[in-house]
Amino acid sequence: MALVDALLPEFDREMGQTRKLLERVPDGQFDWRPHPTSVTLGRLAEHLTEMPLWASTTMTQGSLEMTTERPGYQRPATRDAVLAMFDANLKAGRSNLSGKTDAEFLAPWTLTAAGKEVFTMPKVAVMRNFVLNHMVHHRGQLSVYLRMLGVKIPSIYGPSGDERM
Repeated sequence: MALVDALLPEFDREMGQTRKLLERVPDGQFDWRPHPTSVTLGRLAEHLTEMPLWASTTMTQGSLEMTTERPGYQRPATRDAVLAMFDANLKAGRSNLSGKTDAEFLAPWTLTAAGKEVFTMPKVAVMRNFVLNHMVHHRGQLSVYLRMLGVKIPSIYGPSGDERM
């Protein structure tokens, strides 16, 4: 089985579960944070919209300098803007995964910060660790934020306290 054929079902499922949670982000609460050292709800939701974009970056580039500013970038300020950004990034990310060969997935990819290497790994490992696992981590964080705000949590891997599967 080709690597892409093993990865795409997982990618699709995790992205769908993430979108379900992003649909629950309440407008008017984007500046809320559970603790002074925590990121805001808005920044956390925005960060989750970036994950499918990282699939594109991973599959179309050999590296990323994470301290580079994105020219013209506008932070989403509403749930609708978050969902629109997520959907656009997901469409691009999935299309940049589809049809990739095992050789393309095994090519090295490097993340740097201020010119220093953070890591280099095969693109398939970047997709699993830096994109999908990273997204699952922050999705869990978002579910805690939402729970603290009294928002009902959707089922993700099984029933939640608020929703059956």
